[in-house]
Amino acid sequence: MTTAATASRPPHPGRNYRLLTAAAIITGLGTHGALIAAAFAVLNAGGDGGDVGLVAAARTAPLVLFLLIGGAIADRLPRHRVMVAANALNCLSQAAFAWLVLAGDPKLWQMMLLTALCGTGQAFFNPAAEGMLMSSVSREQASRAFALFRMAMQGATIGGAALGGAMIAAMDPGWVLAIDAGAFAVAGGLRAFLDVGHIPPRAPGGGLLADMRDGWQEFIGRPWLWSIVAQFSVVVAAVGAAESVYGPLVARDELGGARPWGFALAAFGAGTLGGALLMTRWKPRRLLLAGTLCVFPLALPSAGLAVPLPLGGLCVVMFVSGVAIEVFGVSWMTAMHQEIPEEKLSRVSAYDWFGSVAMMPVATALAGPVESLVGRSEALWGCAALIVLVTGAVLFVPEVRRLTRAPETAGAATGKDRGPASADAEGSVGRLG
Repeated sequence: MTTAATASRPPHPGRNYRLLTAAAIITGLGTHGALIAAAFAVLNAGGDGGDVGLVAAARTAPLVLFLLIGGAIADRLPRHRVMVAANALNCLSQAAFAWLVLAGDPKLWQMMLLTALCGTGQAFFNPAAEGMLMSSVSREQASRAFALFRMAMQGATIGGAALGGAMIAAMDPGWVLAIDAGAFAVAGGLRAFLDVGHIPPRAPGGGLLADMRDGWQEFIGRPWLWSIVAQFSVVVAAVGAAESVYGPLVARDELGGARPWGFALAAFGAGTLGGALLMTRWKPRRLLLAGTLCVFPLALPSAGLAVPLPLGGLCVVMFVSGVAIEVFGVSWMTAMHQEIPEEKLSRVSAYDWFGSVAMMPVATALAGPVESLVGRSEALWGCAALIVLVTGAVLFVPEVRRLTRAPETAGAATGKDRGPASADAEGSVGRLG
């Protein structure tokens, strides 16, 4: 078993951190353009909002199905190898998707299948990547390092969304998908050079299922953790339906097509960049209270699309929601790094991802039928209301309001030093105000 002292001060944090950041920028540039390209590839092939929702659901369904297995595997195998294998699968699936679109007349089932393969790769990649990033920085570095990492990612979001929208307006969406495949290949090559020598070999366990059960006990024993994950199962589903399905349709019918929607997504990216910059300086003492309060503005884009606002107004609300989600994101990563033992980071991260995206396939698949039943504007107002409702509810959890930032001194004890006991009431003294 690894200890906090070993895991929180890796011998080469700078090298791993730089490689992880560079690879994240490259895939971010490709992926955010490809998400727009996939939606417009479906529309260009004669699909409607329901078809866009089905393709989006095909991406997230395997993500839900395989996340827990991916998290357990990432805590058993070298995490960088899991990441590289996942990137290889993403590269091949996106390359095949690009070829189908460029060849003409792609079938809906083909687009769903290839998108599902991409989602499968993400199911194994996400827990491994989060565990790798968290094990690459010490507690003293954590908050600023996570903010800078997310700033780099969101800078890629700005470029990827704007470039993707512009490219789709000028050329076939298949070329944007091809660029994404190339980005996965380059990023996978960089991740192959990550150093995991500072992470001791894991102690032999009782097998994959035992590891998954152990991760579940770590997850369910922390009310702040499972309550916020439950909240985000609704928030992510509502945001996903609004921005993956309704957003492109509103852009097509009201804003003039892909380019304005790319600008709106770029405004969100600019907001996240500003939020990450803010979090390099601001370190709220009550991590989760500050973060949760900043989830309320995520309802603004759905409301803006429901009106619908003109492009300028939509960009403003997208920017504000981008700032807000970064305050939450950095606070959440810092709390996870502070409270979860290093050797269980990927498993717990998998339950986090699983809960957060569990309702996404259902939401995106039902977005089209719900629009037909109640109308697009009403469906978008419903998304906004759900976000506000569940975010208000999670503030009733005492640990969410009280969890505090640990002192950033090298000698202070952390949740990693204490292991699972930090989830107990006694073990949380000094963390919960």
